[in-house]
Amino acid sequence: MAGRVRGPGASVVALCLLLVSLVACGGPTDGTRAEVQSLLDRRARALLDADAAAHAATGARAGYDNLRAVPLADWSYRVTAVHRTGDTATADADLRYRIEGHDRSPVTTARTLRLTRDDGGRWSVAAERPGEASGEQLWDQGRVRAVRGAGSLVLGVGQSRERLRDYARLADRAVPAVSDAWGREWPRRLVVLVPTSLEGMAGLLNSPASSYRGIAAVTTGETGARERSPADRIIVNPEAFGVLGDSGRQVVFTHEATHVATRAHTAAATPLWLSEGFADWVGYRGGDRAPARAAPELARAVARGDVPAALPTDDDFGFSGDSGSLARAYESGWMACRLVADRWGEDRLRAFYRAVGAHDRREGAVEQALHEVLGTTLADFTAQWREDVRRTFG
Repeated sequence: MAGRVRGPGASVVALCLLLVSLVACGGPTDGTRAEVQSLLDRRARALLDADAAAHAATGARAGYDNLRAVPLADWSYRVTAVHRTGDTATADADLRYRIEGHDRSPVTTARTLRLTRDDGGRWSVAAERPGEASGEQLWDQGRVRAVRGAGSLVLGVGQSRERLRDYARLADRAVPAVSDAWGREWPRRLVVLVPTSLEGMAGLLNSPASSYRGIAAVTTGETGARERSPADRIIVNPEAFGVLGDSGRQVVFTHEATHVATRAHTAAATPLWLSEGFADWVGYRGGDRAPARAAPELARAVARGDVPAALPTDDDFGFSGDSGSLARAYESGWMACRLVADRWGEDRLRAFYRAVGAHDRREGAVEQALHEVLGTTLADFTAQWREDVRRTFG
């Protein structure tokens, strides 16, 4: 048969041909990977040193300009793979960075870099984007502007400095309010990200924009995180946030700041009705908003005879569902935490939250904390909560 290789040396010849083919086609080699790692090391150092010329020598400048206002303490890449075709290549890398004064350990995110090689054999970065299944970083969306508050850092794209100062003032008022309700054993510093639009928010969260329409802000972080975790990020939806009044904006920021404060005591065992309800309780604490104004969807449901039969499940808090159902879930969680604070006291509410979060798994966590901290059962607590809802809005 024509082209068939015979004899004892055939496998060796075939292997040599394969190796030659790989090299000729520019297949990935350890040498290329080392060259790319060295390139990215120089690029990271130039960024930290604010050396525009050195950064430009490594390739595209856009990331440098967008990042100049961000106070970086660390920035580094770790190349995980290189896919080369001749004088072009794509590199996968883990980016690790830390914001000065806020992140106690680095944030890690996957990045993909497009590379080109010149006639002298030197590689340079042509473009950088989020890695597969990773969200955008704020500077991927444009040039970042930064404003510092007394206990906050607000980073925005497409926002005026005065608008960012408004966010900083809200954040700075939220910090002492949360400390008064929860305690001072948290960093008491906030990082706020303000993209241009809802679509920008969705890009940061790597989710469809429809999931967050009408949501004013969310907080991202590691549940159960301890002192060596990166700082949480409060991400604002400027479109939904912009339609709120002054008191509503403050409630939102205090709510999100509560998530930051309670993060170390929030675990897989913590149901969303407790974590979201507690954050709303802190947000409304000390205000004069009547329950019917704070929980309008729940009030309307009770008025038509629809008293919830059970505390909301985690699924009830899905952003992609019915907006009225989502609102009732939040309002029901708030009423549950309000009941604990009113009937057992604020100290017991805080102790109950911590006790639930101390468990490694969901099963039995709430029941045990109800028994040990409040001296009641889930069935009795649910009955008391339903009666409180009926009495408050009936």
